[in-house]
Amino acid sequence: MSQTLTYKILQQHLVEGKLQPGEPIGIRIDQTLTQDATGTTVFLLFESMGLARVRTELSVSYVDHNMAQFGPENHNDHLYLQSIARKVGVYHSRPGNGICHQVHLERFGRPGATLLGSDSHTPTCGGLGMLAIGAGGLDVASAMGGGAFYLTCPKVIGVHLTGRLHDWVSSKDIILTLLSILSTKGNVDCVIEYFGPGVQTLTVPQRATVTNMGAELGVTTSIFPSDEMTEQFLAAQNRPQHYRPLAADPDAHYDRIIEINLSKLVPMAACPSSPDNVVPVEEIAGRKIHQVVIGSCTNSSYTDLTIAAEILKGRKIDPSVEFGIAPGSRQVLQMITRSGALADLLAAGARLLESACGPCIGQGFSPGDGTVTLRTFNRNFAGRTGTKGDQCYLVSPETAAASAIMGEITDPRSLKEMIGLRYPAVKPPKEYVIDDSMIDPPLPPEEAANAVVIRGPTIVVPESPRPLPETLTGQVLLKCGDKITTDHIMPAGAFLKYRSNVPEYSKYVFNSFNEEGKPTFAQRCLALKKQGLSGIVVAGESYGQGSSREHAALCPMYLGLRAVLAKSIERIHRANLINFAIVPIEFAAPADYDRIQSDDMLEIPDLTGAIRSANEVEIFNRTQGFSFQGRLVLSHRDREILLAAGLLNYAKKKAMPS
Repeated sequence: MSQTLTYKILQQHLVEGKLQPGEPIGIRIDQTLTQDATGTTVFLLFESMGLARVRTELSVSYVDHNMAQFGPENHNDHLYLQSIARKVGVYHSRPGNGICHQVHLERFGRPGATLLGSDSHTPTCGGLGMLAIGAGGLDVASAMGGGAFYLTCPKVIGVHLTGRLHDWVSSKDIILTLLSILSTKGNVDCVIEYFGPGVQTLTVPQRATVTNMGAELGVTTSIFPSDEMTEQFLAAQNRPQHYRPLAADPDAHYDRIIEINLSKLVPMAACPSSPDNVVPVEEIAGRKIHQVVIGSCTNSSYTDLTIAAEILKGRKIDPSVEFGIAPGSRQVLQMITRSGALADLLAAGARLLESACGPCIGQGFSPGDGTVTLRTFNRNFAGRTGTKGDQCYLVSPETAAASAIMGEITDPRSLKEMIGLRYPAVKPPKEYVIDDSMIDPPLPPEEAANAVVIRGPTIVVPESPRPLPETLTGQVLLKCGDKITTDHIMPAGAFLKYRSNVPEYSKYVFNSFNEEGKPTFAQRCLALKKQGLSGIVVAGESYGQGSSREHAALCPMYLGLRAVLAKSIERIHRANLINFAIVPIEFAAPADYDRIQSDDMLEIPDLTGAIRSANEVEIFNRTQGFSFQGRLVLSHRDREILLAAGLLNYAKKKAMPS
């Protein structure tokens, strides 16, 4: 039977269930990755499982998020992660070695393997032909222990690429075009699979840009075939042994096919404040800007920065523009240093930022009030830059560099006419600089047994969820609209340093909704908890989109939140809610959303009975005196996890594979 590439890899890794769209399945995970903003919790949870060593083919711990180190919290995390990784059999990429997705693409990813990462942009490695999926930290900890990863068997959307990108048009414009077609919602439990003759014109770094930002579609993952381009990339990384050709069968069936002719694409931009608010750059050209940043796991490769350097060579950025560059890895930084590209960027007026996530997660380089910032990143959710009311546009490196020169949003195709600049064609290197000296290998088992794990005082073991009550009585503490992101639920930026201390980080749950002079969401939730009542959040469409951060479920659980009632809930966040025993409920009739008000007292009789065997649950609004129905979209395993008071308790009850 003909298969898509997605289903070929799923078939090879299937351990439970049937490969039928919509059915629950479990797959074997070959590799895992964590980063420091999620990794500390992952390893604390892994330790709670009582396992001495990981049971994957390969697991890697990266430090790339919390790099500012104001106060001891971040360095405490780094020391813990380095010591625990070596003890339990995990590679550790030290601070400064680069962003997890860029480094994993360079040094560890391999075609045909499965990768589970505690970061939503793990699908980056789909550019190598991996089935790479972002997940909550508890799911990753379970996979590190040898457990299967459970998901809904996906539909596969085929994107048929034809033609070839014109000069000044980049792979960033491919994914921005697709976002304009599919938007950021309504794509749950789907995989995007690229095929067609246009694929062969794209390098692995270009493909990785597309699969990385595919996370903004809300899909499970995105994947390209493994072909000659893949072989060339792995050979240049001195990893030719990892290459294997992989592709869908010629007559494979897709649930939907989208046609994109690369020859017809133009430079695109995502306008504030959503990645799917996409327009051609020429439509917004001329808007004054004051900041440009090239970097993030989306566009920080050697090719990205070299193209920018060629555009800026011998020129100066506009004096009103602050321009920052953040190489995606130490390898990229070493290569642009040796080639002279870094000197050209600095001579043009660039500021060199660390090889880390940095401004992408609000860690510095926030724009001024009322100014426009252009970034080559993947997300422009409101306030994500660290500035309230920000005006953040997402663009390609070509558009970013052109705009930095002109001091306004500029279609890079116009540079030939304005300053006589031809497109700088940059070919991928035949050999990359290989220096893995900042990747610590794990200790052998005989040495690991006596290794000491460094635990600073700011690292606090997370509290386990309490069993769900038979009847849930709770107050609507927040009613919010559509597209509530995990940034809204748990702020990033300066607050990230508290991630290893749930009681402290929990103080900032829904911080963006708190009003000065009034009790915070956290305070109201804890007050209910003391009364034996629960907090409930009511939301619109696409609740929990964005980052995989499990703290968006873990911290509300700590405060006493027991249910989320929404029109729809995104995949990773839904799984995180279940893992921490918060019940995800969808409105059976979306119109009921309009009837509920903040502070309404809701009651769900026989909640545990419904979780055990029903697909709907009756909800009584005590305050207004009416009942309505909620849907329970749960697999059998989801139900067992909720009834066991979360995944960790569930895993302890079920013996892990020996």
